[in-house]
Amino acid sequence: MPFRLERAEQVLQRTPRVLRAMLDGLDPEWTGHAYGPDTWSPREVVAHLVFGEMTDWIPRARRILDSAGRVPFDPFDRAGHRGLMQGKSIDELLDEFERRRAESLAALRAMRLAPADLARRGTHPALGPVTLAQLLAAWVVHDLNHIAQIAKGVAFQHRAEVGPWEAYLSILAPPNPR
Repeated sequence: MPFRLERAEQVLQRTPRVLRAMLDGLDPEWTGHAYGPDTWSPREVVAHLVFGEMTDWIPRARRILDSAGRVPFDPFDRAGHRGLMQGKSIDELLDEFERRRAESLAALRAMRLAPADLARRGTHPALGPVTLAQLLAAWVVHDLNHIAQIAKGVAFQHRAEVGPWEAYLSILAPPNPR
């Protein structure tokens, strides 16, 4: 499907509601545990999404628009969310994510991007040249990836309890570390 900004926004604006529907008010036993080595708990994933709103998507879009690709993106700190989540419940993190996502979408709309802007290039520190459309498409897929990760994290809390049904529940497959 070709990238269209209005379609991307349809997913981006729904993500906070999806996460709230999945996680709001759940016992911390559901949201506080990872599902394997080198994986994140649902609570950590939400903190990561908050951190991304602060440091990744809109700052990188602005970098593309302001520097015409001459200044590479700052590297993303994959552990930057850890300090953010200290002392915060899942509900507090959901509130912060919802607020920051609304701010990000307002900033995106304020850019008043024309089709030609989507072809503008930036430089990712590991991937090299990328377009603004690729950055924004990655934002959408990043959301969906983490929604699936959160579902897996919650599902794993009953992995042992499902007994032989585990063979039919692909969400319970062992984590695939990258």
